[in-house]
Amino acid sequence: MGREFSVVIERDEDGYYVASVPAIPGCHTQARSLDDLIDRIRECIALCLDVERR
Repeated sequence: MGREFSVVIERDEDGYYVASVPAIPGCHTQARSLDDLIDRIRECIALCLDVERR
């Protein structure tokens, strides 16, 4: 069973999309497209959770 997290997505002044996960401190990433951003934030969440388990 997977866990679900809320993700905040904003667009910065340079046109990049920025995503952060409020429930996981330090879990944030950016990308030029929303498709890339979704892939990156999923990877970031997985990495952050892996670090928490250690």
